Amino acid sequence: MTATTPVLDARLRKALGEQTIELPSWAFGNSGTRFKVFGSPGTPRDPYEKIADAAQVHRYTGIAPRVSLHVPWDLVDDFSDLARHAKEHGVTIGMINSNLFQDDDYKLGSLTHADPDVRRKAIAHHVQCIDVMRATGSTELKIWLPDGTNYPGQDSIRARQDRLAESLAAIYAQLDDDHRMVLEYKFFEPAFYHTDVPDWGTSLLHCLALGEKAKVVLDTGHHAPGTNIEFIVAQLLRQGRLGAFDFNSRFYADDDLMAGAADPFQLFRIMHEIVQADALRPESGVNFMLDQCHNIEEKIPGQIRSVMNVQEATAKALLVDAEALDAAQRSGDVLAANGVLMDAYNTDVRGLLADLRAEQGLDADPMKAFAASGYAAKIAAERVGGRQAGWGA
Repeated sequence: MTATTPVLDARLRKALGEQTIELPSWAFGNSGTRFKVFGSPGTPRDPYEKIADAAQVHRYTGIAPRVSLHVPWDLVDDFSDLARHAKEHGVTIGMINSNLFQDDDYKLGSLTHADPDVRRKAIAHHVQCIDVMRATGSTELKIWLPDGTNYPGQDSIRARQDRLAESLAAIYAQLDDDHRMVLEYKFFEPAFYHTDVPDWGTSLLHCLALGEKAKVVLDTGHHAPGTNIEFIVAQLLRQGRLGAFDFNSRFYADDDLMAGAADPFQLFRIMHEIVQADALRPESGVNFMLDQCHNIEEKIPGQIRSVMNVQEATAKALLVDAEALDAAQRSGDVLAANGVLMDAYNTDVRGLLADLRAEQGLDADPMKAFAASGYAAKIAAERVGGRQAGWGA
């Protein structure tokens, strides 16, 4: 195999055919910067319309069959009916995300708050999310904790960890046998002196204490500049504790740009670790998901492009000559080992993926196919009136 003529053999066909990427419902609502949230024609006004839009991404890419919900942003009167609606559109409900960052009571913390009444309120919210899981058929609860402090001495760092452990244990005890809880980390924001779950090690320690149903979520935008994310991936895979990815792209902080936009080589390196560990398989237990907001670009095409970027990085990772790489590494041939990776990364896999889509009965070019479908004009004409969904809705 050369760097310019990849072949869609049985191994690649199987691996790429099994790959799935979950979509976030909130990506289809209006979003923006801290200064302005930008609206656009046809933006969904409720979770039903969000799911309809997400289904368009799956329709044209073939690998986005799940939609992650956010509570309370996606609250409806009947979640079983929402699950039925998703099924009718060819998708299912994925992870259920809790929200601990938009309530005045959580100003000084939620699961770590010094006031036990506030902690009980935050725990009760997660019990509500678990009820949503039962109603929709979801099996995964995702927790991102915005808790932390802004000033030295504001609160006891150790006491907050103790409270967090107790709160997480109370939530964990409510899970059903087939449920799983995944704990996300972020090194800063909205707290600036210390964050209660700032890194993968803190998340892992809490998950290990909780039990086998607790795993770590890695968001590619939640690290300090220069962090070797693929090293973290390798470590968590070694422990069997990598529960999920939140793919996005960043230049400075948690920018939530389209996956692969800022550093496609990093995305390739991450997927290389996934392929090496044979964690691409659905039964590996790693859930691949987008977590990004479309500030200035169109939402559905932005999701389609992001899915394609992850798929291309995956295809390149699958093209790495594992035997040649292992031989070069064992012999200490630094340049040859690096060359094996670079040959795969520099391969144009777009034709290979177009062939795969054609085999699956999909259009070879998802972006062009969606643009030609007229769906964007249709929803712009139909979704007039009401309140467009966005941050907090």
